[in-house]
Amino acid sequence: MKLLYFSFFALLLQAAFAQTAPPRLIVRGDDMGYSHAGNEALIKCFTEGIETSIEVIVPSPWFPEAVKLLAENPTVDVGIHLAITSEWDNVKWRPVSDCPSLRDADGYFYPMVRPNKNYPKRSIVENDWQLADIEKEFRAQIELALKKIPRISHFSSHMGCSDMSAEVSALTQKLAKEYKINIVPKDFGVQNVGYIGPHATSQEKIDSFSKMLESLEAGKTYLFVDHPGLDTPEVRAIHHIGYEQVAIDRQGVTDTWTSPRVKALIKAKGIQLISYKDLR
Repeated sequence: MKLLYFSFFALLLQAAFAQTAPPRLIVRGDDMGYSHAGNEALIKCFTEGIETSIEVIVPSPWFPEAVKLLAENPTVDVGIHLAITSEWDNVKWRPVSDCPSLRDADGYFYPMVRPNKNYPKRSIVENDWQLADIEKEFRAQIELALKKIPRISHFSSHMGCSDMSAEVSALTQKLAKEYKINIVPKDFGVQNVGYIGPHATSQEKIDSFSKMLESLEAGKTYLFVDHPGLDTPEVRAIHHIGYEQVAIDRQGVTDTWTSPRVKALIKAKGIQLISYKDLR
């Protein structure tokens, strides 16, 4: 009887805490390494804005600079953005391991994970990919990331590659346990959130991001993911069919995450900005 009473009391306390605890929000910037300007924007969003976590693409062309910038900013929470695609038309990257089934005829990763009408037969799943090659490449990326950025706290996946099949999902879980690195958010009850409304321009992004902030509920933990960048000649040259306005889109993310209006709203709403490390 006493045990039942204390269990009921604990549930009441838990419910009361959930109603009064502030919403918690992870603001995750993806794709570090895709460009120099992207690296600059990701660091800017952390040092001057609300970004709380940065995901690094290990085989990307600007990974060495990313390592240097992250060393200069040691409080950034960093995740490995496992990647087995190279989607842009004017800049490409290759595997960091010997994995023949993941390479196209030129030695680059395929541009897409899943079939895309603009890139026929140029997705991983449309070719004879081998799970052993994915494991070899994932391990190589993890080990290089840990060598260069020892404070890695978690995995995420570029273009959803870790969920391309049940076997790849199981592999990713196995590697997370082996390397003692978290895969979140599902393991911690984190909910994904996105813009509420149009978000093509900087102003639309700020408005729609603000609406999202207004919708967050007390006691819950959320994850918002986007890709900061700068509207520079370099980023204007980065695109693929179906996503041509990369520079405008990603400058809008940077503008939103460094917006005084957004920062003031987070403070007014009492929203707690957290990183993946805070979920442990």
